[in-house]
Amino acid sequence: MKLVISLIFFSLAILSSTGCKTTQPVSNQNNQLTHGNVQLNLKVGQTTQADVLEAFGAPNITTIDGSGREVWTYQRHATVSQSQSSSGYWNILLVGGRNSSSGFEQSSRTITLIIKFNDDKIVDDFKSRASNF
Repeated sequence: MKLVISLIFFSLAILSSTGCKTTQPVSNQNNQLTHGNVQLNLKVGQTTQADVLEAFGAPNITTIDGSGREVWTYQRHATVSQSQSSSGYWNILLVGGRNSSSGFEQSSRTITLIIKFNDDKIVDDFKSRASNF
């Protein structure tokens, strides 16, 4: 009988010593303005303004430079946040306990694209820059 009671308590101790961990997945939405897409879609002397609009959408700023060329500027900023928490419970016979921990991580990404067009509305020059912090 003592063996059965000991096994029951041992089984309960094992079953109640559960832990759980939850991590929120990082959502990384598909953003069309990436270095890869810039290199893939922009070809000096070939890509038209219509092609640029189709690939990246409307620019944030349009200006005319000192040489009379039309300049389109794109800037995208994304903040990625991730939180994590874990907790564990343990119980041995009549003594119990709990531990927990949590964390938070945040990063920012910025990409800037400047495209200059010639008089025929074809890409004459472009520069892109990305930063992560």
